[in-house]
Amino acid sequence: MEAKPLSSTNERLNYSFTPATLSKAGAEPLHSLLKQQNEEEDEKLPFVGVNIGTDVSNLPPASDLVAFLQLQKITHVRIYDANPDILKALSGTKIRVIISVPNNQLLAIGSSNTTAASWIDRNVVAYYPQTLIAGISVGDEVLTTVPSSAPLILPAVESLYNALVASNLHQQIKVSTPHAASIILDPFPPSQAYFNQTLVSVILPLLQFLSRTGSPLMMNLYPYYVFMQNKGVVPLDNALFKPLTPNKEMVDPNTLLHYTNVLDAMVDAAYFSMKNLNITDVVVLVTETGWPAKGDSKEPYATKDNADTYNSNLIRHVFDRSGTPLHPETTSNVFIYELFNEDLRAPPVSEANWGLFYGNSTPAYLLHVSGIGTFLANDTTNQTYCIAMDGFDSKTLQAALDWACGPGRANCSEIQPGESCYQPNNVKNHASYAFDSYYQKEGKAQGTCDFKGVAMITTTDPSHGSCIFPGSKKVSNKTKEVVNSTVSSSAGEKWRLKTFNRIKISAIHNILHIVLDACLPMLLLVLL
Repeated sequence: MEAKPLSSTNERLNYSFTPATLSKAGAEPLHSLLKQQNEEEDEKLPFVGVNIGTDVSNLPPASDLVAFLQLQKITHVRIYDANPDILKALSGTKIRVIISVPNNQLLAIGSSNTTAASWIDRNVVAYYPQTLIAGISVGDEVLTTVPSSAPLILPAVESLYNALVASNLHQQIKVSTPHAASIILDPFPPSQAYFNQTLVSVILPLLQFLSRTGSPLMMNLYPYYVFMQNKGVVPLDNALFKPLTPNKEMVDPNTLLHYTNVLDAMVDAAYFSMKNLNITDVVVLVTETGWPAKGDSKEPYATKDNADTYNSNLIRHVFDRSGTPLHPETTSNVFIYELFNEDLRAPPVSEANWGLFYGNSTPAYLLHVSGIGTFLANDTTNQTYCIAMDGFDSKTLQAALDWACGPGRANCSEIQPGESCYQPNNVKNHASYAFDSYYQKEGKAQGTCDFKGVAMITTTDPSHGSCIFPGSKKVSNKTKEVVNSTVSSSAGEKWRLKTFNRIKISAIHNILHIVLDACLPMLLLVLL
């Protein structure tokens, strides 16, 4: 399926894990050689990267951006040009970067070896090896977005490669070009897939170049679009990497291979398409994939929960190193689209909502990636909440709410009139808070977020405004400290007030005793 169009002026980055520059063997002590060996092994492991678009109103400066990448343990980057600020900021880090030639530069580079050599000197030699440049992507989806430029791809790729050879960098830095999924026709079953025949005159010599130079076939693959364009045929669970029962798996009738997710099928469709052209030694690199977290009325499946599910399961799938049904021995490296929400992008709404983070570096939603390494530090497996589901009438929700706040002994004080979670004053909102209170109180035990089928678990924080849900209060130590200090302060004031009142009463009592002791004898004498 056609991946979403990319503007030639829209820069993006990709990220993943990288080893340090290798030192010369023989002159290093044993521990350095062992470290080098470990780094070489790490380099062979599959990685997950993240695309970054720059249509962001508050994109951080390059130095802050790189610091954020390091904080998130992101260690491979692909930028859609050769931004000098970013390349300088990456110097001395272990982040590997793929730089790019924008579509509008293809003609100049493809028609002049001198221009290609100058481009390599200016954008590669000037930074390498302090900045770990791993590859060059030449153009972006040229065959489908600017087909008139298709004849320029191979000359540009070859000119840049020859310039790398002249600088003796062709072994370290690979050259390729990203394609939209739509260059492959009849992608399912994968065994029947083939490249669009009108493009073969360009694709075949390009694949032969990739085979000869050990470079990957770059593909932008979006199961989201496959699902949206084939609703009723492709189940949502298949697109989201959700666990499937055998009867729900897609089966290729020609190979009898079972596919548990759409992305594997798309990758294998690329392998079968290459095989049809007698190319069997080129690996697929997924340069873009992802899921939007928000859409308009025409994109109801663009939600935070679906985006979280897709990207979290994608990361797990890559790190499981299980490959694809056709090539279980080969796990494709993958770049998630994208790091930041591009709030400046034109409609539809989903175009501005593919990011894992907002431009200010706060999470757009919380990934579910615990236990699979240090990649992406906003690991949120334990940050789950229980909320009311849509589609149930108020009477049903009210009964569940009454149980939670009554026999369930949930803390429902915050949804009382005048409290922080009273608004919006409706049954669904109040039920969600009560359900989450009960769910958190019970330690998120299995079955504690059901309420006769009207509740669901979500990783999206339902807190809003000053209303902080119980799950968020438990997650944030700072929040707990603030809440506890507020409670302590309030309790202290009450204690001091009560103590003062007790002292005041005691003092009055003592004064009365003194007055009575002094005056009582005199009163008695007067009366007698």
